[in-house]
Amino acid sequence: MMTWTQAKEIIYNSIWKQNQGVVAILGMCPVLVMSSNIINGVSLGLATSVVMLISGAAIAAIREFVPNELRAPIFILIIAALVTMVDLLMNSYVHDLYLVLGIFIPLITTNCIVLARAEAFASKNTVSHSALDGFFMGLGLTLVLAILGAIRELIGKGTLLSGIDLVFGPGAKAWVIHVIPAEYNYQFLLAILPPGAFIGLGFLIAGKMALDRRAEAKAKAAAKQISAQQQPA
Repeated sequence: MMTWTQAKEIIYNSIWKQNQGVVAILGMCPVLVMSSNIINGVSLGLATSVVMLISGAAIAAIREFVPNELRAPIFILIIAALVTMVDLLMNSYVHDLYLVLGIFIPLITTNCIVLARAEAFASKNTVSHSALDGFFMGLGLTLVLAILGAIRELIGKGTLLSGIDLVFGPGAKAWVIHVIPAEYNYQFLLAILPPGAFIGLGFLIAGKMALDRRAEAKAKAAAKQISAQQQPA
């Protein structure tokens, strides 16, 4: 049985401490290509989260019956089967978005993040722990994709949520936020193209490190103050 403390630790590690996008820096190919706007990034991130949730639980459930020599191919078979199901579902229900995401949906099978969590966590922990770890590791990646996509879309096109009609239908075009009015035909290609993705991701990594150092300095100052108060006068 998983305790609330264990669950909080898994969630914190997944979203912040070991975030796969800005700490482990795994799965960079889809992160850099599919973060051209929020919708593409979040859609691919959620698809990856679903695969990681189910694959983590499935691998944890059979881990005691899988010989070490066959571990990798069996894990890949499980992940590939789940990715195929996600691929077919997206093709059926969000076909236009499916066409935009293209090859990056089947490539979830070979995503380093999915395989790394299967090997490093799901093969050594219980079903509930592995499912939670897989889902929140995917959400941590989705968060990075959403922030990077928002930055690139805003700087590159002056909009937010462009392409939302691919998910919710033509009526959702009215939901697109034009921060810079459409009549200006604003575009900044550097942000839209791959170099913009590298620069934006670099700022995210630097921001994460700065926040960590600030928190660490505060913790040290607090510990020093407590230590000084406990010393005899």
